[in-house]
Amino acid sequence: MEEERMEVFLEMFREEPPVYIRELERRAREDGVPVIRRGTRDVLRYLLRTKKPEQILEVGTAVGYSALFMKEYMPPGARLTTIEKVEMRLREARKNLSEYDKEGRICLIEGDAADVLHRLAEKKSKFNFIFMDAAKGQYLSFLLDVVELLAENGTLVSDNILHEGDVLQSRYAVTRRDRTIHGRMREYLEVLAHHERLETICLPVGDGITISTKR
Repeated sequence: MEEERMEVFLEMFREEPPVYIRELERRAREDGVPVIRRGTRDVLRYLLRTKKPEQILEVGTAVGYSALFMKEYMPPGARLTTIEKVEMRLREARKNLSEYDKEGRICLIEGDAADVLHRLAEKKSKFNFIFMDAAKGQYLSFLLDVVELLAENGTLVSDNILHEGDVLQSRYAVTRRDRTIHGRMREYLEVLAHHERLETICLPVGDGITISTKR
């Protein structure tokens, strides 16, 4: 209840995104497609406007909602690359990007994130800003390539690190089917917190996010 009151209060101070972004959010929620929460959206907008990254990478496109949202706040000339492998999501993402990215600033790469990230790292690609919002149990396996892809002083934002609050619980307090993700996310947070090349802060925003800067 207190969290709901806080969200209602903060809504008064939020900048409204474009109408089409609000419509995409409404449709996604009606269809049961998970999209970034409004607190996470606020943080992304702030970081994009203040850091002005020229090359952005998103791991986990879903239907293209967050990529299109970020496009609205990228600096002029910036490019965003986004990765998705689930065909059901890709069909909707292709349609949304075709309709709402007329400038062609978003590049959709279709394939398994682990393979795509590794290929990009082998090519020595660099990104100033990376948004991690894919399969939560895979964050740790992506991290080696993600750190390699992140430019010096670049920013890594990881979403849903609290996994609906499950990560706060004891392993035995969560359902058996969620224990693997519970363990992997805790391990991911532990690695981020002590990573020699990353300075990280964990924030209870939305479903929990981390913001890391490459040293």
